[in-house]
Amino acid sequence: MNILTLFVVIPILMLAGLWLSKNDNQVRGVMVAGSTCLLGLAIYLVFAFLDLRETMPADQYPMLFTYSVPWFEPLNIEYAIGVDGISVVMILLSAIIVFTGTFASWQLEPMKKEYFLWFVLLSTGVFGFFISVDLFTMFMFYEVALIPMYLLIGVWGTGAKEYAAMKLTLMLMGGSALLIIGILGIYYFSGATTMNINEIAALANIPENVQKVFFPFVFIGFGVLGALFPFHTWSPDGHASAPTAVSMLHAGVLMKLGGYGCFRIAMYLLPGALDTWAPVFLVLTTISVVYGAFSACVQTDLKYINAYSSVSHCGMVLFALLMMTQTAITGAILQMLSHGLMTALFFAVIGMIYHRAGTRDVRYLGGLMKIVPFLSCGYVIAGLANLGLPGFSGFVAEMTIFVGSFENADTFHRACTIIACTSIVVTAVYILRVVGKILFQQVPNQEFYKLHDASWDERVAVIGLIACVAGLGLFPYWASHIITGAVGPVIQHIGSFANIAAL
Repeated sequence: MNILTLFVVIPILMLAGLWLSKNDNQVRGVMVAGSTCLLGLAIYLVFAFLDLRETMPADQYPMLFTYSVPWFEPLNIEYAIGVDGISVVMILLSAIIVFTGTFASWQLEPMKKEYFLWFVLLSTGVFGFFISVDLFTMFMFYEVALIPMYLLIGVWGTGAKEYAAMKLTLMLMGGSALLIIGILGIYYFSGATTMNINEIAALANIPENVQKVFFPFVFIGFGVLGALFPFHTWSPDGHASAPTAVSMLHAGVLMKLGGYGCFRIAMYLLPGALDTWAPVFLVLTTISVVYGAFSACVQTDLKYINAYSSVSHCGMVLFALLMMTQTAITGAILQMLSHGLMTALFFAVIGMIYHRAGTRDVRYLGGLMKIVPFLSCGYVIAGLANLGLPGFSGFVAEMTIFVGSFENADTFHRACTIIACTSIVVTAVYILRVVGKILFQQVPNQEFYKLHDASWDERVAVIGLIACVAGLGLFPYWASHIITGAVGPVIQHIGSFANIAAL
C-alpha cells in the first residue's frame, strides 16, 4: 500500500474503532493510538521524502510517492496522490495538531464518542486534501473537512454556537460554490482529458482570457477559508464558539487549506491571470493583515483576540504568495506551519483557562500567573511567538516574508510591504496588553484562588506544541530546505507563463 494512502486509511480505522467503543476509556485509547500512528507516520514521511529527493536533480523535484487509480473514467477522475515539500510539512502540521488536540479534549463532555467521530472525519478530509493531486479528489476531501465543522461547533460549542455554526457553513459553502465553478472551468478549458494538477500544468493550454475569468473564482473560493478580506467574518465567530480542539484544528490546519489551494491551483494552473488579478488581491490581503491586527486590539474575549490575530496571520500567507518571489513564498509556507502551531497553542491554553475560570473576558481575569503558572507560561510563550520574538517560529516566518516581499523593486509592492509590516507593532500591543492584564494584575475574583493548574493530559498538549514552536524557531533550516525545493519548480513554471517582473 502506498504510504500516503495510510493517512486516509488510519483515520478510517479510527472511525471504525470509535464506532465500536463502549466507554470513554476505549474512545481515548482509540484516539491516542490512532493519533500517535499518524504522527509517527508523518515524521517517517519527512525522512523518507528527504532521502528519496536527494537522489534527484535540485531543479527537478517532482511529486514523490505518487499513485493513481481510475475512479470515474467518463470525467477522467482518479484517486491520484503525491507529495512535494509543501505537502509534507502540511501533513506533519496536521498530525501534530490531531495528536495534541486529542489530549486537549481528554476531559470533554458530553458525548465524547460522537465528538471524536466528527473530529476524526474532519481530520480525514484534511489529510486527504494535502495528499491529493487530482482536482476532483482534492475538492471532495476539502468538503469532507468542512462539513463536520457545523456539528462540532453547533453541538459542542459555546456562546452563540448555532449562529456561528450556520454562518461558518453558509460562507464556506458559498466559497465552495465558486470553487467548483473554477475547477470545472480549468478542467474543460484545458482539454477535458485529465484532472491531474501536474498534467494540467504541463499542458499549459488554457487561453489567457479564460484564465482571467476563472482565477477569481478559485482564489476567492479558497480565500474564503483563508480569511481573505472581506470574506473573513465567519472566522472570529467560528473560533470563539468552537470547542478547544476544534479551534486548534480549525485555525491550525483547516485555514491552511485556503492558502495551499490558492497556491497549488489558482496560481499554479492559472498563471496567465496573475498580471491582472494579483494587484487586486494583494490590496485585499494587505487590508487583512492590518485590519485583523487592529481588530484584535479592541476585543475583550480571549478567543476573539486570537481569532482576529489569525485573520491577520493568514492574510499574511496570501499576501506573501502574491508577492511572487521564492523567498516570500517560502516564508508563506513557513507562516502556515508557524501559525498552525502557535495558534493551536493559544487556543489550547485559552480553552483550559476558560474551563477553569468560566470566562474568557479579559476584564474579569487577573493574577493567573500566581494561580495557574503552567498555563500562564504557556500563554506567554504563545504570545511571544505570535508577535515574532526571535527564537520562536513566528520570527522566522515573518522575517522571511518581509525580506522576500521587499525584493520586489516597484513602489506598489514595497508600499504594501511597509503597510503590512506595521502589523508587527500592533500585534505586540494587543499581546502584551492582554498578558499584563490577565496574568499579572490583581486577582479580581477570590474564587480564582481555588483553581487548579494543568492536568497531565493538558500538559502533554501544551508542552508538545511549545516544543514545536521553539524547535521551528531555533532550527528552521530543515523546514526551509524542504519547502524551498518544492517552491522553486512552481515559481519557474509560473514565471514561464506569466509576465511578472519579480520573476
